[in-house]
Amino acid sequence: MPTDTSSDALPARAPLAPAPGEPVLDVVIPVYNEEKDLGPCVRRLHAHLTRTFPYPFRITIADNASTDRTPACAAELAAGIPGVHSVRLEEKGRGRALRTVWSRSEAPVLAYMDVDLSTDLNALLPLVAPLISGHSDLAIGTRLARSSRVVRGAKREFVSRAYNLLLRSSLAARFSDAQCGFKAIRREVAERLLPLVEDTGWFFDTEMLVLAERAGLRIHEVPVDWVDDPESTVHIVKTATEDLKGVWRVGRALALGALPLDRLARPFGDDPRDRTALPGVPRGLARQLLGFCAVGALSTLCYLALYSLFRLGTGPQAANAAALLVSAVANTAANRRLTFGVRGRARALRHQAQGLVVFAIGLALTSGSLAALGAATDDPAHGTELAVLITANLAATVLRFLLFRAWVFPERRTAPVPTKDDHR
Repeated sequence: MPTDTSSDALPARAPLAPAPGEPVLDVVIPVYNEEKDLGPCVRRLHAHLTRTFPYPFRITIADNASTDRTPACAAELAAGIPGVHSVRLEEKGRGRALRTVWSRSEAPVLAYMDVDLSTDLNALLPLVAPLISGHSDLAIGTRLARSSRVVRGAKREFVSRAYNLLLRSSLAARFSDAQCGFKAIRREVAERLLPLVEDTGWFFDTEMLVLAERAGLRIHEVPVDWVDDPESTVHIVKTATEDLKGVWRVGRALALGALPLDRLARPFGDDPRDRTALPGVPRGLARQLLGFCAVGALSTLCYLALYSLFRLGTGPQAANAAALLVSAVANTAANRRLTFGVRGRARALRHQAQGLVVFAIGLALTSGSLAALGAATDDPAHGTELAVLITANLAATVLRFLLFRAWVFPERRTAPVPTKDDHR
């Protein structure tokens, strides 16, 4: 599978058109020293897919540098069961195994599950169906939904819920269960997403999901029935330590805008309402207004707090300039990322410089208002100063949005695709 890193966006989601005789689904089973469980797992999974899955499929055993008879067992299964393949890796790491197999597979839907089959296989078709239909980009099993039925010890239950709470608080993740070994992804999404995922171990799943969610891809969740494997070889403390390092690394990269997530952007689907702009309303204006208002409200509160703080030690003009400068830098950065969807470091300094020009215009409006207030009364009350500043800032805010949209972050227009009528 080629690792396409071009800047072209993903196409609109569409149902898959299976090629005759080609597998639609490739289920990967990453294993390390699983000679005991591998055979029963593969046979049970193959029988289930043969009975319930309406398309051709493949099962790929990804051996992670096993030192027991696992490679031999995998080879025997591949030789004796149609549609079963095996891949040998000389280095450990579940993420490395998934990346390797998914990168080579030509199946349009890629999935994986743990060898212990803790997840009920009846959830497999509901997992991949939204990907086949074109509704979603990724799909995950979740053990934390109300309708999920889970059998496991209190220790693992606490660790799982604490980890997902950490992801929600630190990385603003909205998916419910990052660690469940039961996931699927469309191949064209994997082609662009996998090159951005650095981890090769257990954090691979989390990093993939966080980046997909931040890029606006659709993640479908399936409640699962799940029974804990008491003989699991996962080392909780070591895994938790590596996960915390991964959370810090990904969080830092997202904060700095260092990841080109725009490569994963999806256009709207096939609803005609999504393809037609509203009369008289530029495309994207409503969303940008909402984002700008949210950022503006927060930056205004920040500005007023800073002004009140600086006013304790200096005059109104100096306090206004300092508070407006600090809040303007933060406002430009937030609008760049959240309102106008500009990511990465490219042109960041230029955008901040243009934002400072906009800041200068706002400073002129607010400073002029303060000067007019000072001319009208010798000792205006602090509350009066704030009221005047709020009014001036409202006017500056309207002008700031117009300048941001038209000058600082103008919409990039692409040339229209020629149609048959254009050549007549």
